[in-house]
Amino acid sequence: MAREYERTGFLTMEDLKEEMPPVEALRKKQVAMIECLQEIPCDSCIQACPFNAILKETIITPPKVDFDKCTGCTLCARICPGLAVFILHVTDDGKGRVILPYEFLPLPLVGETVQALDREGMPVGEARVIRVLPPEKNEKTALITLELAEDLVMRVRSFRVSRR
Repeated sequence: MAREYERTGFLTMEDLKEEMPPVEALRKKQVAMIECLQEIPCDSCIQACPFNAILKETIITPPKVDFDKCTGCTLCARICPGLAVFILHVTDDGKGRVILPYEFLPLPLVGETVQALDREGMPVGEARVIRVLPPEKNEKTALITLELAEDLVMRVRSFRVSRR
């Protein structure tokens, strides 16, 4: 029987409820959230993690993050071939940060305001680009750090550059 996300093409918060980091972890430090529910033989995130913070029961079970061990170092996000790893953090000033893989051009500019998109690709607000790790300094995928409203941290998974 097909899962709902296999029909729609996107995951929902309900699909991900078991993968979500606790709010306390997000406030304490940045941590990885892996949005991979597919049962496929992939362990690149596990191999990339120097802190043994990502676990799988078998080679085909979806990965799980140990949020106590995770440092949010981004190595798993850099290496994931499915672009399914996001680094999340809630700052002391009530803002949120999302580090996400990005494979479109043009790359955003630091300081630029972009349209924040949810998992469906729907606009949910604005975000400010605070860091761009270009593909040539990475595993051929840019990592973009967005600063946004705290309540958008669990929702925003992409953005649209809207230069005129």
